[in-house]
Amino acid sequence: MSTEAPAQPASPEAAPVPSFSDYKDLARPFTMLAPFFGILAGALIALGDMGSYALIWKGILAGLTGSFLNAASNAINQVYDLEIDRINKPERPLPSGHMTARQAMVFAWILYAVCIILGFLISRAFLIVVLISAAFTWGYSAPPIRFKNNGILANIAMAVPRGFLMIVGGWVAIRPDAWLDPTPWLIGFVIFLFVVGAASTKDFADAEGDEAGGARTVVVEYGYHKAAWIIAPFLVIPYLLIPLIAWLAGPENLRPQASWLVILAIWGVYTSWLIVRDPDSLALEGNHPSWKHMYLLMMATQLGFALIYALPS
Repeated sequence: MSTEAPAQPASPEAAPVPSFSDYKDLARPFTMLAPFFGILAGALIALGDMGSYALIWKGILAGLTGSFLNAASNAINQVYDLEIDRINKPERPLPSGHMTARQAMVFAWILYAVCIILGFLISRAFLIVVLISAAFTWGYSAPPIRFKNNGILANIAMAVPRGFLMIVGGWVAIRPDAWLDPTPWLIGFVIFLFVVGAASTKDFADAEGDEAGGARTVVVEYGYHKAAWIIAPFLVIPYLLIPLIAWLAGPENLRPQASWLVILAIWGVYTSWLIVRDPDSLALEGNHPSWKHMYLLMMATQLGFALIYALPS
């Protein structure tokens, strides 16, 4: 399958007029929650570490930037996955004919531009995070990189902006001169490991179209059953590592209370069980319960760390 953007209508009159609902479906609002709360959590962690919440508005603005960046990523993905979506999700705006690839691309570029402007206004350090994240989200879907065609590398490419850089981004939005502080990187590493596995939960239902379109996801590469057992540990092990990381890093780098988040491993075990008990069933539902639990668990992790830093040390 060619990864070039699909051809456009021959004349402007032939172009559809997308509705608000079409743009909403392109942005996929539910997926915008995790980056908002992730970046806001990073900001709250920085603010809690400082002992002042006077700059909370920067954290909220940075979180909105992350949401817009995620929406832009979703739009780009649907442009370059058009032929795949004709099989997997024909009701989406592009394969259904409600919107052209050009219209979706313009929408994405506007969102990327807004994110860059907001990043510049918040802090130069946060702008760097925005630019790096934009590069990864673009490279995930678009040629010539298209990480999506490279198995586990696709998961890693997704986990960098949606795991590591959300916490780091929120932190540097508040403390732009504290890049080298280990705290956001340690927390970001935990979420990075989680996303490496969790990123594949959405790929089970898309396997047919992905394989036909040349996207070599973990599910396509290894099949439903083996992929389920590959990704399941990533939903549990990061939480088991938190007490060890806190002990090794010391209280000056990660508050010891973070060890209490090990309890989230129970939720991770449950989500893993939903995946491995019947991997074939994941291919039958576009929004399998494990996918929803993955998103909710990730947000609980982000807000859990923020709560720990909101409490007196």
